[in-house]
This record gives sequence, structure tokens and C-alpha cells, in this order.
Amino acid sequence: MLKWALIFFVISIIAGFFGFSGVSAATATIARVLFGIALVIFLIFLVLALMAGQAVF
Repeated sequence: MLKWALIFFVISIIAGFFGFSGVSAATATIARVLFGIALVIFLIFLVLALMAGQAVF
């Protein structure tokens, strides 16, 4: 998911450079949402891994 966020971010930078401000804003929003979702999923898995590690001991 971070890969797609990075792809949309690069598209946003390139579109902004060429003057397509609407496309740039849309892809920046998509990249921000994908990064947020990836961050939430990472935090959920981190908490689950810590809880599983404590259950073993």
C-alpha cells in the first residue's frame, strides 16, 4: 500500500510541475489517504505482535 501511496505522490509532483493543479490535488489526496490507511494497519499489526509476544512468556 505504501508503494501505491508513493506512486500517487510522484504523479502528484509531476502533474503539479506541468501545471495540472486539479490532477495534482486529487492524486495528493489519494496518496495521503493510502498512507494513513497503511499507517493504521501497521499500528494494528504492531499491537497484535506485542500482545502475541507477551502471551508466549
